[in-house]
Amino acid sequence: MIGISKTIGVRCDVNKNPTKETDKIRNSSSVGTWVLRVFQGAMAGGGAILPGVSGGVLCVLFGIYQPLMALFAHPIRTLKTRYRFFIPIFIGAGLGFLVLARLVEWLFRTSSILALSLFIGLIAGTLPSLFKDGGKHGTTRGTWTAFAVSLIVLFTGLSYLQTHTGTAITPNGWWFLMCGVVWGFSLVIPGLSSSSILIFIGLYEPMAAGIANLDFSVILPLGAGIAATVLLSARLVHYLFEHHHALMYHLILGVVIASTLLIIPTNFTGIKDLVIALVSFVTGFALAWGMDRYGERIAEA
Repeated sequence: MIGISKTIGVRCDVNKNPTKETDKIRNSSSVGTWVLRVFQGAMAGGGAILPGVSGGVLCVLFGIYQPLMALFAHPIRTLKTRYRFFIPIFIGAGLGFLVLARLVEWLFRTSSILALSLFIGLIAGTLPSLFKDGGKHGTTRGTWTAFAVSLIVLFTGLSYLQTHTGTAITPNGWWFLMCGVVWGFSLVIPGLSSSSILIFIGLYEPMAAGIANLDFSVILPLGAGIAATVLLSARLVHYLFEHHHALMYHLILGVVIASTLLIIPTNFTGIKDLVIALVSFVTGFALAWGMDRYGERIAEA
């Protein structure tokens, strides 16, 4: 979710004129270009799994969002002409994905309060940027109504499920396919981090553990869900953001805030847990805020 107001401008520049980042890539050696794209892919892949950080936004910052959207919309045609561009990016994304998955698994094993508070801080740290981006082209009563409706409906619906369903979800292939569907939308919608929803329904931790342990009973349905969602929604999502920018971002804000409120930890056993939660939240907020400022500097450079 970092620097979205600036990233939209970067995206437009990619369409019209070469960005400075693109110039650097063109002027570097082939090996240097390859290494740079691996690094960019690793950052985007890591951002995809870390709550509060949008892999889609990182792709925009690095100037690879538009090529990826072209790939998602026309995979065969795009791969035929630009496969050398995508190979290092996909290698890097896989590496970043696996490394962050192991870190997330370790955090949950160490302390669920620490992990949840850190993730909530990361998400909260991106909200100022989201509100700023949502109003970039102006706001209307309709956009704020959309925000209120999405927040209230999702919060009410998830709260009802939380209090009226006594059966916990048992992770299986179908549920991991659903995780892929939810995650797929966060890849094609810059600024949307869907991890808070997955944490709420209890699937984020087993999903991250499965990825970290290379469990293909998790990875295969997850990958299928991501691929299907991205391929089917890329064109529509891009159109909606181009023509209904404020409305889409305010809908996202409602979803993000509602799902985040429901994962706030309350099972503190003492002052130690409370201190851990506060320190973790502040750390996450500071990281997200710092990344947002860094993203703005990149976009302005």
